[in-house]
Amino acid sequence: MNKILLAVAGLVLIAVFAFPQPQPDIGIPTSAPESARTQEARALALAVPLIAKWEGKRNEAYQDLVGVWTICYGHTRTARPGMVLSDADCEALLRAEVRDYRARLLPHFSADTRARRLPPPRDAAFTSLAFNVGVASAGRSTATRRLNAGDVPGACEALTWWNKAGGR
Repeated sequence: MNKILLAVAGLVLIAVFAFPQPQPDIGIPTSAPESARTQEARALALAVPLIAKWEGKRNEAYQDLVGVWTICYGHTRTARPGMVLSDADCEALLRAEVRDYRARLLPHFSADTRARRLPPPRDAAFTSLAFNVGVASAGRSTATRRLNAGDVPGACEALTWWNKAGGR
């Protein structure tokens, strides 16, 4: 339950303060235009460690609180009883999932937002939100609507509203 609260706090800090250099070897498709590859690389370089930090990692599959089989950094799609993955496999799985969440969230942003209001730290924050609450919820959120309307401070404020799990 505290994962969402901690993740949102991390999102806000990332969105406001973090501007690190891109990290190598994050598997960006080379068919994308250079600027899109750079944007994605920088966003993923921020989002992957942020999400990993708040999700925690377990290399052996386990059932979460509601009985869903889970492994690595909260992966559920292919997790099954008895499954064990290496640290490298868990990291590769997380990178692929984060890239997928980001790709599915981007269409919720206007072209102007993608071009002017979605620098890598903010991109990472919204990607982390989508990873935690789902693409549909993040895409319909007040945070996304405000960002598309050009209200960057309001969008960042609305990100902080996603600090509850189970109503707490």
